[in-house]
Amino acid sequence: MNRALKLNPLAMAALNVRRCATAALMVAAISLGACGRNSGEMTRVGVVGPEPKLVETVTAGLTEGEALIRSNMAQGLVRLDERGQVVPGLAERWNVSDDGLSYIFRLQTGEWPDGRRIKADEIAKILSRQLRPASTNPLKDTLGAVGSIVAMTDRVIEIRLNAPRPNFLQLLAQPEFGLVRASVGTGPFRVPTIEEQALIPPAEMEGNGLLITHRIRIPDAEDPIEKVRITGGEAPKLVAAFADGDLDLVLGGTVGDLPYALGAKVPRGARRFDPVAGLFGLAPTARSEALQERDVRRLLSRAIDRQALINGLHVGGLQPRATLLQAGLEGVGVPQQPRWLDQPAEERRATLASEAQRLFGNTDRPTFRVALPKGPGGNYLLARLRYDWEPLGIKVERAPSVTSADLVWIDEVAPSSSPAWMLRRFRCGVAAICVEEAEPMLADARATLDPVQRGQLFLEAARMMDDAQLFIPIAAPIRWSLVSGRVPGFEENPFARHTLVGLSDPRLGGTL
Repeated sequence: MNRALKLNPLAMAALNVRRCATAALMVAAISLGACGRNSGEMTRVGVVGPEPKLVETVTAGLTEGEALIRSNMAQGLVRLDERGQVVPGLAERWNVSDDGLSYIFRLQTGEWPDGRRIKADEIAKILSRQLRPASTNPLKDTLGAVGSIVAMTDRVIEIRLNAPRPNFLQLLAQPEFGLVRASVGTGPFRVPTIEEQALIPPAEMEGNGLLITHRIRIPDAEDPIEKVRITGGEAPKLVAAFADGDLDLVLGGTVGDLPYALGAKVPRGARRFDPVAGLFGLAPTARSEALQERDVRRLLSRAIDRQALINGLHVGGLQPRATLLQAGLEGVGVPQQPRWLDQPAEERRATLASEAQRLFGNTDRPTFRVALPKGPGGNYLLARLRYDWEPLGIKVERAPSVTSADLVWIDEVAPSSSPAWMLRRFRCGVAAICVEEAEPMLADARATLDPVQRGQLFLEAARMMDDAQLFIPIAAPIRWSLVSGRVPGFEENPFARHTLVGLSDPRLGGTL
């Protein structure tokens, strides 16, 4: 039986460092927060972005609020706990065959809110719809190894793979594969029933946002219901509400709104950062003729002072990188960074200026329009690019939209510890510029049964993509939260997906 996957080495290392650094600070904060609050009170959560809602069918990337709601109101067969580890969801247990090709899930006994019994054949159909050719689920491609999904009995489902995937459960636990029928999810949280509303104080029933509840199933719980009210909003408003004590937790922060969190007067240890892997940097579009030249893209990459950019973000532990892949991913070890990355940027500039002269001669240098994150964080990135590219004679403007941009800032968290997601993001037919020679390697990596060979194929494909400079990486993405002492169950995790179960009482973290 395989109930949980271990965190990848990168995430474990970062997570341990941050826990050690904040543990002492949070003990005092937790104690103070608990003094002013009774056990069982409602937890108030703000999420950056539009008001959260439950999306029934995923046809595009989820907003932070939509992902939070689906994670907690529409769990999949498995879900992610507070540490980002895979734990039982709708499936109470599962078995994995020795060859890694068969996953057999046994469902919990349960009912949909309308009283209908949850059956395996219906769950199999819901999952199959997300993977069919017509589906536009943005994570559909990550489950390309799935061969079939079959209900074996009313409570047993088998998912067969065409090739083993050690990270399969991590993907299956993502909110994109949550289970929804008729706009209602499978829990663990749900809109309170009439009976549950009678147990909730009237003052907690009122207010903006969405009130959801989770019925606790442990005998010694002081309150039988866990209550969370979730509101969306712009980062400045949510940060101010947290600083005033009107919110217990703020989720969904990115680099665009990071300055609001950094500038707020909040308790020490309240600012928390998830140790995520992913893509954080620039991707060229097909608009600029100059950017179709590999040497131009490489010039732009080498000219960026990554360490200075990172220093200005004030995020501890963030490391510069100039490779598509990052350390800690499954089967690829530590990607070797180019030698120039360790050379101070000012020492590179004379050589880069000469390279710019060779590429552009005495003609007018290009002006690149860049689509960047909104907010002061995006303004900071724009200023850094202007500063680093100005010595080359290259100007930078902010593009009003992605469709009008020459370069697009990509800021996406990897949904698993596999390198496949990052590499397939730049395959032909998806990226504006690609390396055709890498395509057979990606196809062979998807089909091979040998994990060692799979890792080697990934590394070679990554080498080709880095050589072609299909992407200009900077570091890992930034995902921040504001955490009060009233939510001691919160943990940073490698996927930046946060369960609401057990926020106010860590004993409930595994309770469903």
